[in-house]
Order: sequence, then C-alpha cells, then structure tokens
Amino acid sequence: MNILNKETKTAIHTTITIPFMTEKNKAIRVFVALLIVFCLLLPSCSRSIDITPSVADIRERSAAAAFLAQKAEEGGGFIAADDQRDKASDNNAYLYDNALAVVVLVSAGAQGYAEMIADAIVFAQEHDRTFSDGRLRNVYIAGDPKSDSGRSIAAGKVTVRLPGFWQDGKWQEDSYTVSTSAGNMAWTVLALCAVAKNTSAEKQAGYLTAAMNAADFVLALESEHGGFTAGYEGWDDAQIKVTYISTEHNIDLYVAFTALYETISGVDESKAIIYKAAADTAKNFIFTMYDNELGCFYTGTLDDGKTTSDGVIPLDTNSLAVLALGDELDDPYKTLAFVEGCMAVGAGFDFSAGDLDGIWNEGTAQIAVCYHMLKSAEKYDAVMDYLKTQTAKDGSVPAADRDGVSTGFVIAGSDILWEYNNVQSISATGWLALAQLGRNPFRLDFE
Repeated sequence: MNILNKETKTAIHTTITIPFMTEKNKAIRVFVALLIVFCLLLPSCSRSIDITPSVADIRERSAAAAFLAQKAEEGGGFIAADDQRDKASDNNAYLYDNALAVVVLVSAGAQGYAEMIADAIVFAQEHDRTFSDGRLRNVYIAGDPKSDSGRSIAAGKVTVRLPGFWQDGKWQEDSYTVSTSAGNMAWTVLALCAVAKNTSAEKQAGYLTAAMNAADFVLALESEHGGFTAGYEGWDDAQIKVTYISTEHNIDLYVAFTALYETISGVDESKAIIYKAAADTAKNFIFTMYDNELGCFYTGTLDDGKTTSDGVIPLDTNSLAVLALGDELDDPYKTLAFVEGCMAVGAGFDFSAGDLDGIWNEGTAQIAVCYHMLKSAEKYDAVMDYLKTQTAKDGSVPAADRDGVSTGFVIAGSDILWEYNNVQSISATGWLALAQLGRNPFRLDFE
C-alpha cells in the first residue's frame, strides 16, 4: 500500500537529489529515512484523519455494514465486489450498489465512510465527459474518481473515467455501463438526502445540489401515461429515451422525491412543491400496477407505456412496495403472502414467480426487512438464519446461492439472459446489513 502523500514524495525526491553531500544534507536524509520508517510502523500515517466509528465498531452492529465501510476505506470512493472468476469486472462499481451503500452506512452511523462514496458520486455527476444535465451513469470505476486512475484530463477539462477495455486497438465500453437508469437515479437522490443530514453546512449544500440536479433530470422522464419512464440507453452520441415504465423505478422515485421534498421544505418551497407533485405522480402509477385479486404488483408497462407487462412478476417490485407504501396498502401481508406462495425456495426466495431455480439473496434480505417492519419475528428469524449460511467471514454475501439463477429478463440493450451467480454482491450485502440493523431504507428520518 502506498502510504506517502504527494507532498511527502516530492520532499523526499528533492532531498535525495541534492548534488552536494554537506553535513546538513546528511542530517536531512537521516531525518527523512527515520520518518519513512516511522510511517511504515504506524498505519495511521496512511490517512490524514481517523474515521469514527471504526470498521471494528461498525462490525459490532452489522458485519455486512462493516464490510461496506472497509470497502470504502480501501478504495476512497466508489466500491465494487470482488469476482474471483471474472477479474475484469472487479473494477465495475454500480451506481445502485454505491447509493445503497451510502444509505446503509448512514443507517449504521458510519457517516465518514458514507461521505467517501457520496463525494465520488457528486464528483462523477459534475465531471461527466458528455452530459451536464444531472444524470449519472449506471457504472463507474471503483476507487477515487479524483485520482489519476479515476479521471481523465484533456484540453484542460477533467472528466471521470468509465469502465472499459482495449480491443483491436480500440477502447470498448458496455452499452449498459454508459446508460442511465431512472431507478439508479432515484437511489442516488435518496442516498444524497440521507448523507446530507449529518454533515457540515458546506457539504450539505453540495449533496443537496447534486440531489436536486439528479431529480430535475428525472422530472424530464415523466410519461404522458403516468409515472416516469426508465431512463436513457446507448452510446453518448446516440442515446435514446427508454419508453417502458418500471414499477420498481417508480417505487424508488416516490421515495426519493418524497425524501427530497421533506429535506428542502422550508428552504426552497417552490422546488419542494415540484418534488412533492413528482412523488405523487410516481405513487399513482404504482397503484395502477396492483392486482387486487392476487395481491401483487406487476413489473410495469411495455414500451408503449400503456400495456401492463405481466409475464414476469419480480420479487423486488413487491418487497419494495411493502417497504415504501406499507401504511398505505390495504393489506401488506397479502403482498408478502403472494411472494411466499410463488417465489419461496427453501428458506429463501427466487427473483421472480417462475422456475424457482435458486435463491436470490438480495431479494431474500429485502423480505427479511419487510418481516422486521411488520413485526413478523418468527419469519424474520428464519430468513436471517438462512442468510447466515450464505455469509462469508468478511461479512459479505453472494448474489445467489448458486450459479445461473434466472430472472426471466434479458440484460438491457442486449439479448443476453439476466442471471445471478454465486459471487460476492455489494447490493445483496447492503440489504443484509439493513436486515441486520433492522432498518427500512425507505423510512429514514429526513427531517
């Protein structure tokens, strides 16, 4: 690990290249050598300030949250999962994962670690290579985007790098990586509202400005059929607006717009009113996707923005609806009963009502949070017992209990089947942390 900052390196370089070996210079060189040894012996020299609570302290509350804090400390910015079978993906830091991690760390009282990730998000928004309308990309490079490996400088302009690779002399990027999902933007707004609560006035202003810029971008996605469409897909010079409407995205947006409304009410009342109306627009759409007979929420619409897509019914459309709308649902237990009846696989749950070919750990942890919120202690304990069997020594959990757990969907912009594998997952670990903490991320106190 490189423990010397740039200023120290410069000082050392200047000292050892002095051409004349005077007695004074000898003394300086001895002092510098002793300083290096001292820093090597003291790990605290590697960072300018200590972050409290420490990772060890966080682990007392939640091993999963401690894992996320450790990741943030190691990278100093965006975090990514370790995929031992696909090292090329190790640097892929998903925006949703990182926004979720911010919410988790705030919930765990780990403000300093949450700010590391939030600062990376703000920098990425302010230094996009093409867009300046508040949008963020779906995936970034893990680590500090302000570092040499995280940014590019061309013609005096600083821009954040995006994941990719060289092939046949050309730089290749993934279409999903450079696209923007409305759901990811919603989680970003929620994360920035959460982290802004307990920080300095200056940083609070920066976080809330970024949150409002992100929210304003989403406002332009409002559909004439109700709700908000799914975002933009494609390369920078040819991005197209996605026209289907996702129930899950609108659940996330309802919560995000509500959080932003509650955060800035009394400060910027005109903007607060706009965000409150947007929250209502998202919520109204959510209820149009509810099937009263089955007690479930459908995935959303087809590309026409009107026809209900009912072929695949995802778990998270229902678990997140319970967490976001619990008090407003006639019977949240009925929705959970639907999930239990159609998606249970042993002690866990599949991604969707379909082939039941494995357990999706992120969604299973979401159900645990639902059980905790509804005070279903016995069911909560049973799910947590299962998740313990999936938890590694470092506190993380894999995306699924086995490889090839299907979702019923394809990856956006492709014909590749969307599946989950038995590899480390930031999002699954984040939801496990919320289950361990007993916190509903949609019911944080933003006042």
